[in-house]
Amino acid sequence: MMFSRIAGTGSFVPGEPVSNQDLVARGVDTSDEWVSERTGIRCRHLVSDGTSTSQMAAEAARRALDAAGLKAADIDLVIVATTTPDMVFPSTACLVQNALGIPAGAAAFDLQAVCSGFVYALTVADKFIRSGSHRRVLVIGAETLSRILDWSDRTTCVLFGDGAGAVVLVADETPGILAAAMHADGTQNEILSVSAKLSSGGVLGCPFIRMDGQAVFKYAVRVLSEVAHEVLEQAALPLAQLDWLIPHQANIRIMQAVAKKLGVPSDQVIVTVDRHGNTSAASVPLALDVAVRDGRIKAGQTVLLEGVGGGFTWGAALLRY
Repeated sequence: MMFSRIAGTGSFVPGEPVSNQDLVARGVDTSDEWVSERTGIRCRHLVSDGTSTSQMAAEAARRALDAAGLKAADIDLVIVATTTPDMVFPSTACLVQNALGIPAGAAAFDLQAVCSGFVYALTVADKFIRSGSHRRVLVIGAETLSRILDWSDRTTCVLFGDGAGAVVLVADETPGILAAAMHADGTQNEILSVSAKLSSGGVLGCPFIRMDGQAVFKYAVRVLSEVAHEVLEQAALPLAQLDWLIPHQANIRIMQAVAKKLGVPSDQVIVTVDRHGNTSAASVPLALDVAVRDGRIKAGQTVLLEGVGGGFTWGAALLRY
């Protein structure tokens, strides 16, 4: 039987960090204390006018390929999780395929599950590999969220950042992805959304992120806790044997509440929200790459990845690195 494992990770963030105080200087009605105490965010990265989602995705992918010791020609599938694609179509994944020089014939598509996107994409890629149809898959989460922020709405604009993270998932006889789960509840579609759509050359609806923060907090803590137990039970892995928890990097209070509910010590939770903000589909692979490259995550350790976002969507993947 064939399984999948992560062979390499990579990430990319644009430009210099933008601090909370920098936002104040730009005219945002907030303060460093207000943002950092409520969210844990101290800075984020924001794209310049010339930077696209596909460019960041491609750079993160190059770094993941280097880490895996593979070339673009080795890849037979590209999945990009994003809610901020370069254009309506073609897909960001096809643009990444072209940028990297991945040969024609490899499959490429985007996946839209907002902040759960990377976990969804990793789960889908694992199933492609287990089916035997593909052997080396680039799984990328990439976002330019700064372009859908209302900078006059201090309750949302301070929360988000731009960036990309990637992994190379390869076929292997030893399981790397031990268990995974994906869920959604469309009845909660209004608590976190961007309602805009293109029509007759114009934009209909609101083109900015709108969020009911309290509703999102309560829902996220509950479902992230539930799905963590679900994948641990699937893999028959006791919580005590979990080495690392990497939750979606949205808000430190959500992350702390989930860890407390699960009984995971704070020093086993990977936190990068302070430096990246909420990068939606990019947040989990960004945090994973940071922890791999700084040496915290080591070969053979168990890691639980979790995402939750608009839709409402949520999911988790348990892996042995």
